[in-house]
Amino acid sequence: MQWQWCSFDELTLDQLYEVLRVRQEVFTVEQDCAYQDADGKDQRSWHLICWEGDNKTPEIMAYLRVVSPGLKYREPSIGRVLTAEASRGTGLGRELIRRAVAHTCTEYPNTGIRISAQQHLDSFYGEFGFEQVSEPYQEDGIPHIEMLRPAR
Repeated sequence: MQWQWCSFDELTLDQLYEVLRVRQEVFTVEQDCAYQDADGKDQRSWHLICWEGDNKTPEIMAYLRVVSPGLKYREPSIGRVLTAEASRGTGLGRELIRRAVAHTCTEYPNTGIRISAQQHLDSFYGEFGFEQVSEPYQEDGIPHIEMLRPAR
């Protein structure tokens, strides 16, 4: 497996296509949510991708983006978190979040990290220092909560 941090401009067209394809596969098809994935935030976000396979046809095993402060929330935000079906239950999701928190704390020191999490994942994100800061709300038919990892 190979990990890649990159800005939007550093993604090749093939990589961008694969990112969008996998996000649609997980969030639109698998979770049965019709929503606008292309939200104008990708261009000002960091993207973390875990690839598997050779350079000609690598597959995304895990992905997320870190949205810049002020674009979604006052703080930087981690979102579009996914692991491919074949990677679930392997610990790859934990490694993905661990890397995202470390990178975000380096890029944006002395600030918290805010996320919109599916409510059933509250204890998972709690392992990384995130605390629930909102009442549950519906987003695309799925119960969500806002969570904040305070600045350290």
